Amino acid sequence: MESTLRWIVLIPLIGAALNGFTVRMMPRKLAGIIACSAVGISFLLSVRLFIAMIGMDVADRSLHDLVYTWISFGGIQIDVGFAMDQLGVIMALVVSGVGFLIHVYSIGYMAHDEGSNRFFAYLNLFIFAMMMLVLGENLIMLFVGWEGVGLCSYLLISFWFNDEANAAAGKKAFIVNRVGDFGFLLGLFVIGVNLLPHLNPGEGLFAFSVLQHHAHILAPAATVIGLLLFLGATGKSAQIPLFIWLPDAMAGPTPVSALIHAATMVTAGVYMIARLNFLYVLSDTAMLVIAIVGAATALLAATIALTQNDIKKVLAYSTVSQLGYMILACGVGAFATGVFHLMTHAFFKALLFLGSGSVIHAMSNEQDMRLMGGLRKKLPLTWPTFIIGTVALAGVFPFAGFFSKDEILWKAFSDGNIWLWITGFLAAGLTAFYMMRLVVLTFFGKNRASDEVKSHIHESPLTMTLPLVVLAVLSIVGGWIGIPHFMGGGNHFEMWLEPVFNSSHHGAAHAAAAHADHAAEVAMEWTLASASLAWALIGISLGTFIYMKKIAIANAAKRFAGGSIYKVLLNKYFIDEAYEKAIVNPGYKFSNGFLFKIFDKVIIDGILVNGSAFVVAVTGSLLRLFQNGMVRFYAWGLFAGVAMFIIYLQLAS
Repeated sequence: MESTLRWIVLIPLIGAALNGFTVRMMPRKLAGIIACSAVGISFLLSVRLFIAMIGMDVADRSLHDLVYTWISFGGIQIDVGFAMDQLGVIMALVVSGVGFLIHVYSIGYMAHDEGSNRFFAYLNLFIFAMMMLVLGENLIMLFVGWEGVGLCSYLLISFWFNDEANAAAGKKAFIVNRVGDFGFLLGLFVIGVNLLPHLNPGEGLFAFSVLQHHAHILAPAATVIGLLLFLGATGKSAQIPLFIWLPDAMAGPTPVSALIHAATMVTAGVYMIARLNFLYVLSDTAMLVIAIVGAATALLAATIALTQNDIKKVLAYSTVSQLGYMILACGVGAFATGVFHLMTHAFFKALLFLGSGSVIHAMSNEQDMRLMGGLRKKLPLTWPTFIIGTVALAGVFPFAGFFSKDEILWKAFSDGNIWLWITGFLAAGLTAFYMMRLVVLTFFGKNRASDEVKSHIHESPLTMTLPLVVLAVLSIVGGWIGIPHFMGGGNHFEMWLEPVFNSSHHGAAHAAAAHADHAAEVAMEWTLASASLAWALIGISLGTFIYMKKIAIANAAKRFAGGSIYKVLLNKYFIDEAYEKAIVNPGYKFSNGFLFKIFDKVIIDGILVNGSAFVVAVTGSLLRLFQNGMVRFYAWGLFAGVAMFIIYLQLAS
């Protein structure tokens, strides 16, 4: 059974290879079927192992599949192997399950694209890399998957690379993530330097089980390690200061946006922090930094989303904001809650992105909400499913987002930092407001498109709408597994993950104080949950009222303070421009400077490139003297060699 783990990872790779190597010969429909089947099989195998784990004792719910030992010298041992525990199986189910629905959707969405075979090869490769990341049994395999999803994001975001904006977005995603990955590599280096002298023979240097066993050795360096690894997470999971790539990632096909935002790449940083929970809890400083960055990102991105007019850009900043919630949860030690929101968010954010793709498909590729409207009657399946995703994201009871987001706010409050709770609470209200703005501008009122676009508006095919229905159901019931204790539930999700996080006692003093008076704690939870629900409903009501009835209020808000506040939000606080001036432009100037040109032309081109070419040319010219194709010359050469050998033997004797 444990050997099943490798096939969960490898089957999507096989699908990618089949479509990739036969990209010009494979019929489009068959390419889609192969890609969907590969991810579907991976999902079914994950379900099989999940069911098997349910039947095991809690202490035995850990599967290991050692493929081979990759490196073994000088006390260093790094294995190629896979492991699955309670956290790993949740991630595998989310990645393969939601990924499968996105693959099915892509059959309809990419049906008329000439590069659809290449697209499906990239999608399968993306799933393979993410599965490698979440099921790898050590940090090195996690990092291989980490880099793999970075590569695939570049390939998919810039899929339509003939468009300069798409190519630029792909490069931006790739380069920004390299900044974070440099921090990740430094973190690995610090771990290796501190841990290697203390390892026993046969222990894997970066294996998670070994790291947890020797966590006390890493305690003095826990802050440095935690912050360096977290720098990598700010890139992959789009947190301050490296979140700028994710909104531009909308340049790729919409299924790519759904896959990146919901099930794969952006959740990698959250997973990494949760997986290394035993290391992070050793540093209060690292935990506080993570919590502050998460809360600040949640609020910052929510304010930017208020003013965006591209339907996918609104959802992109929403993703950045929701990732902030997940990071906030991990920062206050509520790792299971962060993973819970990761799962529910995968359901409703995939639904919303695929729903936006259905809208864009109906509107002949138009993405500006100011040119939409009145689509409610034209899209009878997209419209209700999109509403379900919206209220789930807004955190309305009893939809999935309510339970996970409310639990994060409660954990932040009970951790004792009221400012973290206030920040998250404000972001929740803004989320409800900007999502209803999106819904009203898209589905209500009169359609503001051209007559030509209006004549082509139609509902999407079944391959696109069926995944919407499935995700809508999950967006409703997906949070019920985590109904908290104060509402009469058992929070089975948290109980399932408890063995993975049982070493994490961050905030234990706060928890002990909170449990001192159980009745008071329950009353406070009810109060905060009610306030959170009321706040979400207020945001929904205001968004509906203003953009459906009183659009003049929104226009007046734009003119407030001379329009400066609106301009700042519309231009995303000018963060991209600041990076351009402070980093990008100086980098260009340096690369074009005198010293760099000398280095490039003399060292790189002159010595390394042209010099190596000269050596090869001279060597080839000399060898051609002896390899001339003349049999008589070869015979004389053989005779001369034999003669010289005989003379050598005579002289040596």
